[in-house]
Amino acid sequence: MNFRTSIKLIFAGILVSLALPVTAHSAAKIKALATFSILGDMVQRIGGHHVVVTTLVGPNGDTHVYRPTPAAAKAVNEADILIVNGLGFEGWLDRLVGSAGFDGSLVVATTGIEAIPYEEGDAHDDHAKDKHEEHSKDKHHDDHAKDKHEEHSKDKHHDDHAGHDHGTFDPHAWQSLENAKIYVNNITAALAQIAPENAKTFYQNRSAYIAEIERLDKKIREMIAHIPQDRRTVVTSHDAFKYFERDYGLTFLAPQGMSTDSEASAQDVAQLIKQMREKKISAIFIENITDSRLIKQIAKETGVTIGGTLYPGALSGPNGSASTYLKMFHHNAKILIGALGA
Repeated sequence: MNFRTSIKLIFAGILVSLALPVTAHSAAKIKALATFSILGDMVQRIGGHHVVVTTLVGPNGDTHVYRPTPAAAKAVNEADILIVNGLGFEGWLDRLVGSAGFDGSLVVATTGIEAIPYEEGDAHDDHAKDKHEEHSKDKHHDDHAKDKHEEHSKDKHHDDHAGHDHGTFDPHAWQSLENAKIYVNNITAALAQIAPENAKTFYQNRSAYIAEIERLDKKIREMIAHIPQDRRTVVTSHDAFKYFERDYGLTFLAPQGMSTDSEASAQDVAQLIKQMREKKISAIFIENITDSRLIKQIAKETGVTIGGTLYPGALSGPNGSASTYLKMFHHNAKILIGALGA
């Protein structure tokens, strides 16, 4: 081996060694942390093999009553991106993020949606419902809702008392497929900003996902159109389906309020039983994240057969009927429509 050949080999080795860190960096996956299973599934669908997704509250877990652990703080600290629902859903979040020293990208998936104002008693109060519909038509409502939410989130008093406070608006916005498209857009834009070299893939995944969402929405609307107007009332454990109600023209009643951590009063339960008897409501469901005893008691009192299990805020396990967001939504719609007689 002559001197010139040796120099060429050394130079080539240097080039290879310089190239290795660049290759490793470009192949690095985004560490994405989602607060609960529905968001985690959305992030996985969009990010594909470019992301490693972890969720704080897993399948069949109740985000309402979640208590962060040291492991959760470690996961937050190590995440490149933290995807949250917002609208006060994760009342424990501000304190967790503050204690974890998080310095990645924080994405509020509900940014831009038209949030439903919440008033205690909406589940049984027609006047409250009328007031909500009037307020929703106000063209300034969306900006007002967003501004008020941001102001509320920054308030120290809110942070200190946020364990189960959902604030002014209904946080269960994923119960609308129209809203789901906004979730998907926000997540896609955030991932593309972190890894612009993979942006094309993220947006391709987004397009395919949006198409599936729109097909499912069309299918559900066609099925619900056949339900008589006097058979569109449903009873479930807690007040988590107002966005579904708004989009598809059903009415949901619940003994519990917006959070599963709230307790139904004896008066509320008695009023609900009275409504069911008077209006001959025959569609009642338990939920995967709530204690089923109260619903079973109401079913027994009214003689109504429980129609199955709904998934209001968490996916099932991988082998269940609601293992992804779209499967969950389809499952809920299918058993609701079946119980209502369509």
